[in-house]
Amino acid sequence: MGGTTRGFGVDIGGSGIKGGLVDLEAGALEGERLRIPTPQPSTPEAVADVVAEIVEKFAWDGPVGITLPCVVKQGTALTAANVDKRWINTDAAALFAIRLGLAKDQVVVLNDADAAGLAEMRFGAGVNRSGVVTLLTFGTGIGSALFLNGNLVPNTEFGHLEVDGHDAEKRAAASVKEDKDLSWEEWAERVSRYLGALENLLWPDLIIAGGGVSKKAEKWLPLLKVRSEVVAAALKNDAGIVGAASAASGGIGH
Repeated sequence: MGGTTRGFGVDIGGSGIKGGLVDLEAGALEGERLRIPTPQPSTPEAVADVVAEIVEKFAWDGPVGITLPCVVKQGTALTAANVDKRWINTDAAALFAIRLGLAKDQVVVLNDADAAGLAEMRFGAGVNRSGVVTLLTFGTGIGSALFLNGNLVPNTEFGHLEVDGHDAEKRAAASVKEDKDLSWEEWAERVSRYLGALENLLWPDLIIAGGGVSKKAEKWLPLLKVRSEVVAAALKNDAGIVGAASAASGGIGH
């Protein structure tokens, strides 16, 4: 069984499912993570099979934290962004528990951006930051996590703000940069428009930019034209795994 200093997290995204062992004291992966492409179609059963494959590869038999790109309440997915629509109203915690051979209370399922945010607030760029902090994950879509004085306000969906008549993530997600072959300058202009709309609603004290594109933060953060302080996620694309593992261990509230 996993001890109190180790946990296991799985981060489910639109293009990949990745998981690994987490050192819960350091807030970092312990060894390499394993990434498997998200099955297409990404039905609950197909995704559960991949999650089980990842957990079994590490021979882990303790509590497991799992993220979904969905609004999640009491373990049930209520939306499905960038995954199959059959996730909607699926009791994900029960599905994963059965597939992994665990008791339902040994599986914690939470929104992917919320998991990343919890990790950043505990171990990364949000440590000791009070006030209004929002983490945004730029990937296939845009995920968001909102904190007030360190406390999570779960299941925000700020990637779906309407900006210039469009769903924000359809204009400013990292996938849009790739699909349209935008330069960093062109994409940063779109991100600035989006962040400006978000700032007018929230007036955040800090914005943490996460997702895979955070690994190249120096190429685009300096190009942003916003009034808030914007910093790169310290845990970069591992934040979801770390946050999920911590939530499952009881290390952070969920």
